[in-house]
Amino acid sequence: MTADDEDVSARIEQHAEASGDATVNQVAGDQNIYLPGRGPAPKALHSLPAVHGALIGRDLEVQELLDLLDPGNQGRSAVVVSAVAGLPGVGKTTLAMHAAHRAADRGWFPGGRIFLDLRGYDPVGQVTAGQALAALLRALCGADADLPVDPEEQAGLYRSQMAKLASTRGPVLLVLDSASSAAQVEPLLPGGRTHRVMVTSRHTLASLPATLIDLTVLKATDAADMIKESLVSANRNDPRPVREPDALAMLAERCGLLPLALQITAANLKTDPERPLADLAEELKDEQARLALSYSDDEQTLAIRASFELSYRRLPQEQARLFRLLALNPTAQVSLDAAAALAAVPAAQTRPLLVKLAQAHLIEPAGAQWWRMHDLMRLYAKQLADRPACLDDQEEAFDRLLEYYRATADAADDHLRALPGDQVPDRFPDRTAALAWLDGERPNLVTAVALAATARPRAAMSLTECLAVFLNQRRHFDDAITTAQHALTAARELGDRHNEGTALNNLGIALRKVRRFEEAIDTHTQAATTFRELGDRHSEGTALNSLGNALRKVRRFEEAIDTHTQAATTFRELGDRHNEGTALNSLGNALQEVRRFEEAIDTHTQDLAICRELGDRHSEGTALNNLGNALGGVRRFEEAIDTHTQAAGIARELGDRHNEGTALNNLGIALQEVRRFEEAIDTHTQAAGIARELGDRHNEGQALNNLGNALGGVRRFEEAIHAHTQDLAICRELGDRHSEGTALNNLGNALGGVRRFEEAIDTHTQAATTFRELGDRHSEGQALNNLGNALQEVRRFGRVRNMWRAVMGGGRVYRKRGPSRRQ
Repeated sequence: MTADDEDVSARIEQHAEASGDATVNQVAGDQNIYLPGRGPAPKALHSLPAVHGALIGRDLEVQELLDLLDPGNQGRSAVVVSAVAGLPGVGKTTLAMHAAHRAADRGWFPGGRIFLDLRGYDPVGQVTAGQALAALLRALCGADADLPVDPEEQAGLYRSQMAKLASTRGPVLLVLDSASSAAQVEPLLPGGRTHRVMVTSRHTLASLPATLIDLTVLKATDAADMIKESLVSANRNDPRPVREPDALAMLAERCGLLPLALQITAANLKTDPERPLADLAEELKDEQARLALSYSDDEQTLAIRASFELSYRRLPQEQARLFRLLALNPTAQVSLDAAAALAAVPAAQTRPLLVKLAQAHLIEPAGAQWWRMHDLMRLYAKQLADRPACLDDQEEAFDRLLEYYRATADAADDHLRALPGDQVPDRFPDRTAALAWLDGERPNLVTAVALAATARPRAAMSLTECLAVFLNQRRHFDDAITTAQHALTAARELGDRHNEGTALNNLGIALRKVRRFEEAIDTHTQAATTFRELGDRHSEGTALNSLGNALRKVRRFEEAIDTHTQAATTFRELGDRHNEGTALNSLGNALQEVRRFEEAIDTHTQDLAICRELGDRHSEGTALNNLGNALGGVRRFEEAIDTHTQAAGIARELGDRHNEGTALNNLGIALQEVRRFEEAIDTHTQAAGIARELGDRHNEGQALNNLGNALGGVRRFEEAIHAHTQDLAICRELGDRHSEGTALNNLGNALGGVRRFEEAIDTHTQAATTFRELGDRHSEGQALNNLGNALQEVRRFGRVRNMWRAVMGGGRVYRKRGPSRRQ
């Protein structure tokens, strides 16, 4: 097993139809009052936002939802609760949150309660189904889990993790807020009868085979009670609701009976406790008559705009200006520091302004340093900012915001790229803090690139470069592709060939990570050509090394060796020791692919010396692991054991669980070769546990495969059968046919160990067929050889002769059993 390849630019420390009988609930409207902490990704298995106050006028709907959510009701089909006519502000998120918390209070979902904001109506920040699936996987598997990049593999891993939660901890409630289409939801539906999914949307997602609940405006009495409850909760002695019942009813009517408008109106009244209700009702009437329609042609939307206008007109100048400028943020969620950049006011002075806007219900708090704007409110604020008198201020504010994002991302990127001894900006105390900022701001940063690509192309290119390493490390490959494409377009429009080459290289890296290898090869080739024409040898070396990595993925090993050699030579001539080591690491892996192990050993040894010279512990661990693999290739197993042990120790020291698991798995293979099977069993068990902990199903399967082989080495065949059977299930779940063939072959060997020869014959036959379909003649020969051995055990000698002819026709003699390096 080869350690992960590293790109020269980023070699740094790696710190619907519901399936089955799943249940989906979707709630209408979108009163986003209770919000997630930051960005789209849930941070844990219990991420429901808090609810505050009573829910008025929705008792029947809450009970209906609870009936649908009840995990004890296994007969339900999928369930969706939906909005009527896409009406915004009707309170669907509020209803969903209250129902979810009541269900949790009843102990129904011990497996977890996960909230995910899909931002379905954000014109540029909508969360795709792929991004949402990745976010859910990180909630289930851990933020740093090494997740598969293939969408089908991700979907398989997601269903597997949800099934595992169901069996180990119990059912999960998944709340998907603000979905705009069924396509956003369908890939997120878990299988089985256990879990429940609740979806909110402005649209009736009728294509989902589910129960639909249309949520409409409140009854007139409930709407009046909502205003009354809000006033009394602020001051239980407020006399106005009792003193002016007719005016209270009129206010509710002029708010269109919509919860969002009612809430804003109540906020206006709370800030002016002496104002008669009739006075505000009259003013709201006048506003309705005067204001032009903006968002639609229904009376309810007009009432919302009137409420917005009344609240806005009451704001002091500084608050009004900040309210307008917040609409310029790339997404609806903004941090304190970003708001301060927009306003050109220190954060200490900006916070009170944000608090006041939240008290007026013009924005909502979304964490200690975060606020969020309802999408209709954001649209209203943007219209205000677009007024001629505000345009200059708007342009300057957006430039300040972009510079804030660029400069801060640049400082964070320095921490990610830093080598031991490098001086980094003190904007962040350490790498962990830098990563935390990037994680929290990722939706804003990625969307900012899109917004800046045409109007401010240089800012888009610069910000993209600052995000390249982060997006690659955190495996946000879709975002990496999107931002690189924007940067490439901007560079070409400006005729900036150097930034064009940089964008091409970043794009190629992301394309390779999502297994679009031919496109990656073409893109890296363009990048290398561009830099060669510019005479930029260093950047050319970077592109060549990336190109070599892509060529290896399509088994063009000789070309890969040539390009890695060119890259290493270039960096050596330029005196860039760090990137020379990176190129040597990649070259050594390519040499191993063509079994030139002695050359690979020399290459990895050179890389190791450079890593130690530079004090780069992470890259030292990678070099040791790959050197161990090469040593194993020439049967220098004791040395391989020593290097893999060192690699595992370094990874453990750095807290790099992924590379620790990789090193342990390779160590176990080497231990098997010298028949230290008990130690191998222990290391493979550790490796499988780490992969399971990280949610890395592929590496878990590899470790289980090698564990099964080690168990077979001490004749613990029943345990070996169990390990190989688990591996086989994972391979089929992930659609990894080559590894499936390996698992079948090794399972057949274990079955033979307990004399279950007919089953062994069947599994070896399946293995041989799989490899034949894949065109892997070497592995097909191994499977046929083992099949022949099993046939002999049941004295089917005629078929055995045919097996031997097939095997010997390949020109090789194969061992019956041995550890597998599935790459």
